[in-house]
Amino acid sequence: MKSLIKILAKKKLRISVVESCTGGLLASKITSTSGASKVFNLGFVTYSNHAKIKILKVNKNIIQKYGAVSHECCLMMVNNLSKISKANINVSITGIAGPKGGTKSKPVGLVYIGIKKGNKISVNKCLFKSKKRSSIQKASVNKALNLILRTVK
Repeated sequence: MKSLIKILAKKKLRISVVESCTGGLLASKITSTSGASKVFNLGFVTYSNHAKIKILKVNKNIIQKYGAVSHECCLMMVNNLSKISKANINVSITGIAGPKGGTKSKPVGLVYIGIKKGNKISVNKCLFKSKKRSSIQKASVNKALNLILRTVK
């Protein structure tokens, strides 16, 4: 974590996050490190569809058509976060942490992580094998941190 903070600070980059299934764990992980105040801009936990629509301005038709756990929703979350935050790096996480709530097409452990740096956006689809909620949340945060590191190096 310290290395990420150092890289962001050295490159004068600010980071913002919006989380759903991880419930603020990514923001907590970043801000628990000394020096984070130099690089961390803001974090939202938009757990409900209502919050995604009202705060992040995710189009409700996207959620109705594809669901909150989808490439499309994750993309809109990270895009709209970047408009609100004005940070250089923006991250969105949406998924199914379980142990309930999964379906055949969207099983427990399905998580989308969006990263936006400048005009470059990537949405990563992950399927974590664990059925334990805390394990899925931690794995999602670790994957997001690795993606962020790759993006800023």
